[in-house]
Amino acid sequence: MTITAAPCVNDGCLMVRGKVVLTHVPTNIILSPGISGAAFLGSTSPIPTSRHVFTLGILEGYKHQCLYSFKIWWMIPGYGKSGSEIPLETQLLLLEIKEESVVEDDDSSGPPTPTTFYVLFLPVLDGDFRTSLQGTPANELQFCAESGDANVQNSQILEPVFINSGDNPFELIKNSIKSTRALSDIENKKIPAHLDWFGWCTWDAFYTEVNSQGIKEGLQSFSDGGCSPRYLIIDDGWQDTVNEFQKEGEPLIEGTQFATRLVDIKENSKFKSSESDAWCNNLHEFINMIKGKYGLKYVYVWHALTGYWGGVLPSSETMKKYNPKIVYPIQSPGNIGNLRDIIPDSLEKYGVGIIDPQKIFDFYNDLHSYLSSNGVDGVKVDAQNFIETLGSGFGGRVLLTRRYQQALEQSTSRNFKDNNLICCMSHNSDSIYSWKTSAVARASEDFMPREPTFQTLHIASVAFNSLLLGEIVVPDWDMFHSKHDTAEFHGIARAIGGCAVYVSDKPGNHDFEILRKLVLPDGSVLRAKHAGRPTRDCLFRDPVMDGKSTPLVISGNVSPCDVEFIEDVAGENWNGDFAVYAFNSGSLSRLLMNGNIKVTLATLKCETFTISPIRVSGEGVHFAPIGLLDMYNSGGAVESIDENMKNSSEFIIKIKVRGCGRFGVYTSLKPSSCIVDMEEEEFIYNSENGLLTLDLTGDCNFRDIEFIY
Repeated sequence: MTITAAPCVNDGCLMVRGKVVLTHVPTNIILSPGISGAAFLGSTSPIPTSRHVFTLGILEGYKHQCLYSFKIWWMIPGYGKSGSEIPLETQLLLLEIKEESVVEDDDSSGPPTPTTFYVLFLPVLDGDFRTSLQGTPANELQFCAESGDANVQNSQILEPVFINSGDNPFELIKNSIKSTRALSDIENKKIPAHLDWFGWCTWDAFYTEVNSQGIKEGLQSFSDGGCSPRYLIIDDGWQDTVNEFQKEGEPLIEGTQFATRLVDIKENSKFKSSESDAWCNNLHEFINMIKGKYGLKYVYVWHALTGYWGGVLPSSETMKKYNPKIVYPIQSPGNIGNLRDIIPDSLEKYGVGIIDPQKIFDFYNDLHSYLSSNGVDGVKVDAQNFIETLGSGFGGRVLLTRRYQQALEQSTSRNFKDNNLICCMSHNSDSIYSWKTSAVARASEDFMPREPTFQTLHIASVAFNSLLLGEIVVPDWDMFHSKHDTAEFHGIARAIGGCAVYVSDKPGNHDFEILRKLVLPDGSVLRAKHAGRPTRDCLFRDPVMDGKSTPLVISGNVSPCDVEFIEDVAGENWNGDFAVYAFNSGSLSRLLMNGNIKVTLATLKCETFTISPIRVSGEGVHFAPIGLLDMYNSGGAVESIDENMKNSSEFIIKIKVRGCGRFGVYTSLKPSSCIVDMEEEEFIYNSENGLLTLDLTGDCNFRDIEFIY
C-alpha cells in the first residue's frame, strides 16, 4: 500500500498518512487539494443561509490541543482525546497521532518503533464567511461558517478548513500559515521599535482616572529608582467622552459605562489647563515635557476600534462628518455558547455609535494625524473583535472587519513611523486573518493582579496562543506589576516571551531589583528573538487544570532536546554538548543533547535556563557563551561568536555582546587574557565547572570581547 501525506477520503474516512482521522464523513464534504500535500475541507448545502454548521465526521480518539475563543475577545487553550471535548469557536486544532515505523528490510528484528506525526485543522476565512470548529457529544467534528449578516448567504463553502500534517508541530503550524494564502506571516512585517525598550502602561496605575499629573508622578518615581521606561502607553481615560445614560448625581446604572461614546478626537480636560500656574496646557505640551524630562522615546495612546466602547456620539458636531449611527450588536451563537461578556451584553441594550465604513479611514486619519502632530508615536487599539457583532446591514462581519482593519493599518502607516500599532481584544479569526501589516497583538486576556488563581492561566494562555499568533505577529504578553507576589513569575515569562516588557505599577510602588533583571541601564531590554511557546512534551497537557501540573510542588526535567531547532543554530564546530546555566541557582552544567537536569519548583516559582551549544575550536578549546548572568534572559546579550588564529602561538575566540554587568562564558581551558574593546580586563575562572566571569562596565552599546588562549 502506498501511504501519502496528503489527506484523502476513502470509504467515508478522512485519511492522513494512512491513518484514519475522521470516520463517517458525509457525502457533501468536499476535499480540495492545497499546496505541498495540504488540503481544504468544504461542503455544500441545498439551502442558502448566512450560517452553516456542517459535520466533517467522527473524530478518532487522538490527543488534541486546540485554541478557542472562550469569550468574544480572547482565546485560551483546550485539551482532550475526543470530539466532544472540542469547544465552540475553536480556531486551531492540533492532533497527535502515533504510528508504527515501517520496517526497512527483512533483516530488521524487534517490534516496529512507534513514531509521531501531527495533523493540523485550521479554520480560515472563505470569501465573506468566517469559520470555526466545534465538537458534539457524539464525538463529531463540525465546522461553522457564518457571515454575520442575514442578507449575505451562500449554499457552498469550498475552502473554509485548511488541513495539513507534519513531523514537527511547530514547523507544521508555521508552514501551514504560509500556505493558507489568507495570512501574512511575521517574517514579512515591520516590527515596531518600542518592543526593544522598557515600557509603562497607565491602566492598572490609574484606570480611567489617568491624568497628566499622575503620569508625571509615575515617571518621576521610576526615574528616582534609576529604571526609567522608554515608552509610555496612555491607556483608556484621556479621551473626550460622554455617557448619555448616566444622570448627574445619580448612581451608575451597571452596563451604561460601556455605552459611553466619543465626542471629539481631542484630549479631555484632564490633559488641558487654563490655570496660570499649570505646567502644561494641552497634550502637545505635556508629551513634549515628559519626553524631554524623562527620556521617553515613544508615547502611545489607547482608543477602541469604534472610537470608544460605545462608539462615537452621532449628535456630536465633530463626529457628524463621519455619518455615524446607532446600531445594536448581534452576537453569534458561538460566542454566547461559551462565556458571555458584560460589554456586548450591555451594548445589545444601549447600542453602539458606529461610523460609516466608507468614512472610517477619514476618522482614523483625522484622529491619528492630530495625535501625531501632538507628539504621539503610536496607538493601542482595543475592543477589535466587537466589529463581528455589527456586520448586519454592512455586508457581514468579515467584510466590515476587513474595512476597519485596512483603514486602521493605512492610517497608522501614514501617520506614525515604524508600524506603531498594538492590536488588542482581537482574537477572532476575522481580525487575525485581516492583519496584513499589523505586527503586534495582545496574546491573552488581561493580567489581573487581584485574581491569584488567574496567574498561571495567564502565562499558559499566552504561551499556547503564541503557537498561532507568534507566526503572524509579535505576541504581547500584557503588562504586569513589578511589586507583586507573582512579579518574578511574570517577569521571567516576558524575558523569554520574545515580547515587549512593560509594567503598570502605581507611582512609588516598584521592585527595582526585579526590573534590573529585565531592563538594562539605558532602558533597553534583551528581547528574545522568537515568541515563547510550550515545549513539545507538554503540547497536549493542560498545565493549569489537569490536577497534575499544579500541586504545591512539582518536579520535572529540563533538557537541551526540549529546545526546538537548536541544532540549526549550534554552528559548524558544535560537538553535540551544551553548557546549561540556571539563573536563580547560578549553577553551570555540561549536558549531552538528551541529558537532563531535574528541577523541583513550588507553585508560581520558576527557574530560567540558558542552554548554549559548546563549540570546539581548532586548538581543542570547548567554549560556549552564556551572557549577562544577572539578567533573566542572559543569552539575549550575545550577538555573535567567531574564532581565529592571532599568530602561531595564540588563538582567539571573539564574541560581540550588548549590555553591561556580570558576563559569563563556559570554557574548558583558562584563557591567558580577556580583551574588551581593545583593553585587557580582569576575569575570574572556576576550573571545576568552567565558568569564566568578567564585569562589563560603562554604557550598554555593543562591544567586542576577545578570549586569548
